Amino acid sequence: MTTVQSPPAPPTAIRPRVVARTSLYAVLAANAAVVAYFFAQAGFASNALIVIGRLFGLYGALVMAFQLVLVARLPWLDRRIGMDRLTSWHRRTGFTLLWTLLAHSVFIIFGYAEGASVGPITELVDLAETTEGVLRAIVAFGIILVVGAVSARYARRRLAYETWHFIHLYTYVAVVLAFTHQVAVDTTFTSSSAATAYWYGVWGVALGALVLGRLALPLWRNTRHQFRVSAVVPESDNVVSVYVTGKDLDRLPAQAGQCFLWRFLTRDRWWQANPFSLSAAPDGHTLRLTAKAAGDGSAALRHMKVGTRVFAEGPYGAFTTLHRVRSESLLIAGGVGVTPIRAILEDIEGHAVVLYRVSSDRDAVLYDELRDIALAKGAELHLVTGSPVPDRLAPSELARLVPDIADRDVFLCGPPPMMNAVLRSLGELNVPKQQIHFERFSLAG
Repeated sequence: MTTVQSPPAPPTAIRPRVVARTSLYAVLAANAAVVAYFFAQAGFASNALIVIGRLFGLYGALVMAFQLVLVARLPWLDRRIGMDRLTSWHRRTGFTLLWTLLAHSVFIIFGYAEGASVGPITELVDLAETTEGVLRAIVAFGIILVVGAVSARYARRRLAYETWHFIHLYTYVAVVLAFTHQVAVDTTFTSSSAATAYWYGVWGVALGALVLGRLALPLWRNTRHQFRVSAVVPESDNVVSVYVTGKDLDRLPAQAGQCFLWRFLTRDRWWQANPFSLSAAPDGHTLRLTAKAAGDGSAALRHMKVGTRVFAEGPYGAFTTLHRVRSESLLIAGGVGVTPIRAILEDIEGHAVVLYRVSSDRDAVLYDELRDIALAKGAELHLVTGSPVPDRLAPSELARLVPDIADRDVFLCGPPPMMNAVLRSLGELNVPKQQIHFERFSLAG
């Protein structure tokens, strides 16, 4: 049988990720300038410490609103930047917010204490008792301190996701308290009708984006598509594929390489969301996920009954062919990280080389499918087996298997240690960063 392939799509002239990132920076910079303008227009207090404190407070409010946009899971941003990077930016911005609000509090308290000729603690108590909105601000800052503490790497690694997420939800309480504090005491907020309209607009857009991306869009898509489990197929002793069908799936904007947050609506698992990427390119009729038993949630998939209702949030992720800059590709998979790689191989155009890294042949799930797709598309497939030492994907080995590696897009997915090692190898081989595509799939806050 002869397979005729369409010519590969031309490389993207303007990288979508660059466009989205630049747009975010430009919007943030423009808002920072507007905040400075309204701050100057409102006039300055006689105490320099109070002036600095108010400015930090305003920028703290702006950063807080920006944080909401980063985790709103808006499709346009998510497909161009990716959930993992947006979540990482959200985390870094969170620590920026913490220090900004700390500076706001310190400068304001010491500024008013200096004017009243009292100590900072006395002044803090006096402000909380006499000034509307200050007590709410103290509670909001306390919540942000707690969330910042549990989000530090040391604490985050030792907390269950459910515990961390429950604590993190209190951030929304802090947002409401901070907003009402700003309305009550900020002279800049009410200095002019334009300033008031601006700040209501900022918070309206931020909260609107959050409601749209995290609530309205998932509810609308699940109501429209009515996802259900249509088949459960064991792939190995600890890996299973789940097939999901629904209505009008040809109108679901899912791409090979993307993931969903899946909630299987059983009595004991309906509350738990698990991020699994698609293990086959969407065909308009069926979605397939393939998961390894790594916990109670993923292990329970093997016993899922056909007909089980599914609540799927997504599709999410920028790990797609949208970001290609070269006409030829290298796809590197490790372990169960083969799932999005297998989907991308099915979807990708142009010559591709696939490296599948596993400990032994029996760990190579979906290998037969990879082989059949590679044969049909004229791709090269290499199964790389053996222990982690020596490194089977070291620079010398990659250069041997793929001599033109620097001229290819590289799609990478696998366990974090393997991905880190391969990224170092690609750096040593001088593969340009814009040609390296990967995502670290995890739940976003």
